Amino acid sequence: MRTQLMNRSTLLKFVVCGASLAILVACSLPKQPAIQPTSWMVAPERTGSPYQPRTNFWLKIGSISVTPPSDGKSMVYRLGDQRYEKDFYNIYSTIPSEMIGNATRQWLNNANIFSTTVGQSNTFFPYYTLQASVEEFYGDYRVRPEAVVTIEFFLVVANGGKTSPLIGANRYSQRVALKDNTPGALAIGQQQALAEILKQYEGELYKYSGNLPKPLGQ
Repeated sequence: MRTQLMNRSTLLKFVVCGASLAILVACSLPKQPAIQPTSWMVAPERTGSPYQPRTNFWLKIGSISVTPPSDGKSMVYRLGDQRYEKDFYNIYSTIPSEMIGNATRQWLNNANIFSTTVGQSNTFFPYYTLQASVEEFYGDYRVRPEAVVTIEFFLVVANGGKTSPLIGANRYSQRVALKDNTPGALAIGQQQALAEILKQYEGELYKYSGNLPKPLGQ
């Protein structure tokens, strides 16, 4: 009996010593920094001469909706017809709806089509509002690497419900071949695709601005 107690005591000492040694080793190891995601911005800049404005009214950027799975901050890769994958280590600096809305506002301000173009946070009463639905915003890797951006714009007027508020709906889709499979190449490709879409749409918006329906109270 005494021998068994001594054996248990010896075993307990080994366990305690082993646990203490493990703690000391763990504390002495250098701490590994947490992996931080890389942030990317898609913000195309308009170049070229501005238009001669045809209206003194302001334009407000309204709601920008983004179809899942591209509505979050993570980059999205299309790997199959029904297979999409989110990259939680490569994210956009803000959610795509805000990023695309800000890029559109800055682009149209530089185009000088309306007197000014303001963002969603502006509290003034908008006579004309531009809304958009982003149907595709991802990298397509099924055949060859491509950036895919598809957007439909809706220009509406505030008219008190007297007639249909929709002035025009225009849909654009662009694919840009990528030089490689890296997230940086995807961000560059998406920026090029968005720039081409905004370049096409500004011409259509300029046509609308020359024949705008009278807004509410005018």
